Amino acid sequence: MVKKIENLSKSSKQKEIKKPQKGGRPPVYSPMIIAAIAEEVVKRLPGIRRRPNTKKSKHKDNKKIERAAFLDTSAIIDGRIFGVTTLGLITGAVVVLDSVLLELKHIADSQDTVKRERGRNGLEFLEKLKKNKKVKVVTLSKEEEKNYSKDDIKEVDEILIRIAKNSKGKILTCDYNLAKKANIQGVIAVNVNELANVLKVRAVPGEALHVSVLHHGKDPTQGVGYLDDGTMIVVENASTEVGKTIDVVVVRVIQTTAGRILFAKKI
Repeated sequence: MVKKIENLSKSSKQKEIKKPQKGGRPPVYSPMIIAAIAEEVVKRLPGIRRRPNTKKSKHKDNKKIERAAFLDTSAIIDGRIFGVTTLGLITGAVVVLDSVLLELKHIADSQDTVKRERGRNGLEFLEKLKKNKKVKVVTLSKEEEKNYSKDDIKEVDEILIRIAKNSKGKILTCDYNLAKKANIQGVIAVNVNELANVLKVRAVPGEALHVSVLHHGKDPTQGVGYLDDGTMIVVENASTEVGKTIDVVVVRVIQTTAGRILFAKKI
């Protein structure tokens, strides 16, 4: 009985896989058989499986900050760079690190009235810049900072330099030491104070100016005023003119490490 069953199963299998005669139809396999064959092929050849591109997906998550301008805390508080940025002189994105924002928040929460006011002004400057459609402002979170810096650095200035270097960007700052340190490490750093000095109106001897005398000078007979760009002007025999606006003529210009000083006399 068992032999008869085996013979029947063999004969049925032979009927199923019987080769077609010439000119006949090819054998038809069910979808289940095709799926089983495909699965077996995949198991035997694992190399044909598509591996996920982790580098590509990681890069996709990161924000594009190539050749961007990075603001440090001193530049944000100073505020002058925002006027330059909105003029379109800075191309690319303007990047603000979360570390810089945290430092700015600490200043805005300071017990010192002057520091607190400057910190809050800096936050307001940033808010206005974000609303400007001509400028792309990018903020980097702590996790994104680590992705770009590639090191566990805690000092804000060092994080700023490292990320700017890795992304081929530049730093905008009012901090003399940060600018020098960045330049030493091969990062372009624009000192806003130096930029302001370059853009100053160059007064020359013989030029007439309209100046407000604000206080006395080192010499009791001198009166001191300031130009719109902050340049000090010392007026001879103007101690009695404190609180007044007078016409003067420049007689001498002195360049010091702190900047230029003009000496003038009343017209």
